[in-house]
Amino acid sequence: MQLPNTFTDLIQEANQLDLYQKLIEQLNKDLALANVDMEFDLEILPTSLKFMLHELVYKLIQEKFMEYLNLLYIIDVSEKKVRELDGSDTVLMAEHVAFLILQREWQKVWFKNMYS
Repeated sequence: MQLPNTFTDLIQEANQLDLYQKLIEQLNKDLALANVDMEFDLEILPTSLKFMLHELVYKLIQEKFMEYLNLLYIIDVSEKKVRELDGSDTVLMAEHVAFLILQREWQKVWFKNMYS
């Protein structure tokens, strides 16, 4: 599986395979497992999803770092990829981490769709 390199590519692929709602469901499931008090509406627009997830990740980094780490662990975001990010700009780093989260969630949804 080739992971999408941009948010736009990820959303286009999810929509083409009619799996966008499954992506949101998976994200909500993992947020609940990580005890993060956030749930996205299944009808959320992709631009709103991107903005709200970015904001959530930023707040977790700034205010609840252990919960942030737990979320990454629950979702199974690659530690290597997170370590490769430049941490000098927290806003930019949060944006990249939000995309890594969506990439990993997309990977889970894609595999479930292909092999179930």
